[in-house]
Amino acid sequence: MATFSHIPSSFQRLAETRSQDARLAFSDPLQSSDWKMVGESAAIKRLRLQIRRIGPHFRAVLIQGERGTGKELVARAMHQQSMGPRGSFVVAGCGSRISSLMKIGCGGTLFFNGIDEMPLETQDELLEVLRRHEWSQDGLAAPQKLSPRIIASSSQDLRGLVASGRFRQELYQRIAMVQIALTPLRERMEDVPVLASHFLDRLTKKYRKETIIGDDAMALLKSHRWPGNVRELENALNSAVLECESGVIQPWQLSISEMRFDIDETAASKELAPEATRLQHVVDRHVLRVLKDCGGNKLRAAELLGISRSTLYRMLETVLPADASPSATNAQASQ
Repeated sequence: MATFSHIPSSFQRLAETRSQDARLAFSDPLQSSDWKMVGESAAIKRLRLQIRRIGPHFRAVLIQGERGTGKELVARAMHQQSMGPRGSFVVAGCGSRISSLMKIGCGGTLFFNGIDEMPLETQDELLEVLRRHEWSQDGLAAPQKLSPRIIASSSQDLRGLVASGRFRQELYQRIAMVQIALTPLRERMEDVPVLASHFLDRLTKKYRKETIIGDDAMALLKSHRWPGNVRELENALNSAVLECESGVIQPWQLSISEMRFDIDETAASKELAPEATRLQHVVDRHVLRVLKDCGGNKLRAAELLGISRSTLYRMLETVLPADASPSATNAQASQ
């Protein structure tokens, strides 16, 4: 999580400067293995079009999206698509004054990661520097000599922060005239298989382990709602590849969030009796429903739930008699 110092004229983290290697001078940066925008959904196609259209000309851009949606990846792709990609890509962090960062990033791109967390004192300093550099507020003005391009990212709605007095309106107007909104993964689930394949290919090369995703594991990936977005998917597959010894990833090897099921709040409020309002009761009822759908097959139910058989058995001990038959299980699960 990006954090900024409340000490005037400084950031909390060190400015990170990463010069661009000659090998990154691709004719189409969006197709490179490092900056590729993976997916075939309408949202990703629209994102690729935005980057190609805005990239060569931008002076200031705001990227908004939930955590884990790949805001820095988009920022780097924008930098590569720009007319001057040989300049530095500077991730603005702590330790340096804004004026110093502007000098470091001259001719390149200055990326303010998590600008929604920037304290007001630092916002004021950034505004002062931008005024001195006479940046245009249209976001696409002709670049001034030695002025870095600016990309800012935010996980929160900056308009709401402006309304509450936590973000300077003028700064918002200067950085938000050109905006890119990133779609959360749960709203483009058709991209999950291609993303999983992309990450798995990278991870198998990294760890030198030939690994594939089993059908049940892929079904789980496609049913999960991914609150942590693309980053959560990548982390889940990274852990699974490290844990997998058979060469085929199984559902229980995917370390995704423990709550792997969705509950409609309105429906749940109508269905649950007063005594079943505790979280454990909700979990028990979901386990029973899955077991019912599997016809009492505990192995299959454990795979769908993404837990081990021993964990399922321990959970069932608290809600079912030890000799419960599938029919009895079905009856209780339907209650």
